[in-house]
Amino acid sequence: MSFNSLQFLIFLPLVVLIYWLLPKKARWAFLLIASYYFYMSWNPWLIFLIIGTTLVSYFAAILMEKAKTPGIKKLMFAIAIILCLGVLIFFKYFNFLIQSVIDILNLFSLHLESFSLDIILPIGISFYTIQVLSYLIDAYKGTFPAEKHLGYYALFVCFFPQLVAGPIERPGDLIPQLRADHKFSLDDLLIGLRILLVGFFYKVVIADFVGIYINNVLYNLGEANTLSIFLAGFLFTVQMFCDFAGYSEIATGAARMMGIRLSRNFDRPYMCNSYTDFFRRWHMTLGRWLTDYIYIPLGGNKKGKGRRILNTYIIFLISGLWHGAGWTYLFWGIYAATIMTIEGLAIRPFEKFLFARGVNTKGKAWNAMKVFLTYFITIPGALLFRSDDLAHAGEIFSGLFTKWGFGLDYFKASFGNLGLDWMLVIVILLAIVCEWLIHHFGELGRENPIGEPLPEGALTKTQSASNLVLIVYLITVIGIAWVALLSSGSMSAFQYFQF
Repeated sequence: MSFNSLQFLIFLPLVVLIYWLLPKKARWAFLLIASYYFYMSWNPWLIFLIIGTTLVSYFAAILMEKAKTPGIKKLMFAIAIILCLGVLIFFKYFNFLIQSVIDILNLFSLHLESFSLDIILPIGISFYTIQVLSYLIDAYKGTFPAEKHLGYYALFVCFFPQLVAGPIERPGDLIPQLRADHKFSLDDLLIGLRILLVGFFYKVVIADFVGIYINNVLYNLGEANTLSIFLAGFLFTVQMFCDFAGYSEIATGAARMMGIRLSRNFDRPYMCNSYTDFFRRWHMTLGRWLTDYIYIPLGGNKKGKGRRILNTYIIFLISGLWHGAGWTYLFWGIYAATIMTIEGLAIRPFEKFLFARGVNTKGKAWNAMKVFLTYFITIPGALLFRSDDLAHAGEIFSGLFTKWGFGLDYFKASFGNLGLDWMLVIVILLAIVCEWLIHHFGELGRENPIGEPLPEGALTKTQSASNLVLIVYLITVIGIAWVALLSSGSMSAFQYFQF
C-alpha cells in the first residue's frame, strides 16, 4: 500500500494502537506481521524475496561469527553478498544489461533482435538490499555482532515505515531500538503525528500539484518552449524534494509514534553553496552508506587528486545505477561527478584569485550567489534524471536551448499547459503559511530538524498547544488537497518507490 492511500490511513492508526496495547514481548511479532502485510499489499508473492534475503543474511552472519578460519568467514561473506546482490541485479538490471549488450553489438551490424523477460520490479528492493548489505559488512568486520534473534533481524529488514524508500538504517541504529522496551509517550505520539503530517503536506499539497505542470510540459514537448521546460525542471527539483523528503518524514513520523527514531535524511539541500555540499544534505543515509562502504574502502580522498576524482566517478555511477536501470541515470551520475570534480579543482583557487584582487568572497552576498548558482546547476541534472530515456532527454535539452522567444504570448504559452493556475497559487500560499508555522514553533521546527531526536522530557504547554495548532492546520489543508487531487485523477505514487 502507498502512504498516500486510504488503506494506509486505516492501517497506521490500527498498528500504532495495537502496538501500544500489546506487551513488550509480543510487539516485535506484531510489527513483523504488519510489515509483511504492508509489503504484500502490492504483490503477495514478492514477500518470498524479502524472506529469502533475510534468511540468507541472517544465517551467513551467524556462520561468519562462528567461523574457525578466516577462509571460511570470507566464503560465507562472499556467498551471502553474491546471493543478495544477485537477486537485486536479476530483478532490476537483467533486461537493461541484456538490451545494452544487444544495442552495442548492433552497432557492429550484427542486427540482433531485442530481448527481455517479463520481470516485475519488486518495490523497495534497492533499499532493503543495501540495508542487508550494511549488516553483512558490519558483521564481517566485527563492528556489529550477528543478531541471534531471527524475529528482530527480520523486522530490521522489513520495518514497514522505511521498508520501501528508506531512510536507510544501519543495524547498530535500528536493531537496538526494535529490542527496546518503549514506554508510551503522548509527546512522541503528537510529535510523530506532526512530522507525519508535514510529510503528507509536502507530498499531497506540493509535490502532486506541481507534478501536473511537469508532466504536461515534458510529455507535450512539441507545444513547450524554453521557458516552460526550464520551469518544469525548476519545479521538478521542488517535486523531487517534497516527494522524497515527504516520504522520509512520513516514515519518521510513523516510527516516532511507536517510540522509534529513524535517521535524518535531508538537511535543507537547496540552501547549500556547492554541489558537493548538496549531496551531503540530500538523501543523507544513502550518501553515508556509499561513503562508508565504497568510497572510503576505495581510498577516499587520501590517495591523491587523481584517485579522488576516479573514486567520485565510481560512487556516482553506482549511485546512478542504484536509482534506476537506464542510461539517463548513468549520465546523471556522470553529470554530478563532473560538477563535483570541477568544484574540487577550481572553486578554491578561483575564490583566492578574486579575494587577492579585492572581491569579498567570504561575505554574505558571495555566499548567496553561490547558493543561487548551486540551485541553478541542479536543474539540468534534474531534467536528465526525470527523462524516460536518452531520446526523451535529447528532446528536452533540444527544446531547452532552441525554443527561445519573447512577448506576452510566449509567456502565456509557458504557463498555459498547467490547466490549474488558480490551484497552483493556492498551493504556494499554503506552503508559505505552513513553513512559517513550522519555523514559529521553535524546537518543534527547524531548530531540531525533522527526524532528529528532541531533548528528553515533557513538552511545555505552549509547545504542546503550538503542535496541536499545526496538526489541525495540516489535517485541514491536506484534506482539501487530497479531495482536489482525487477529483482530478492527479494523485501519484512516490517517485522513489520505483527504485
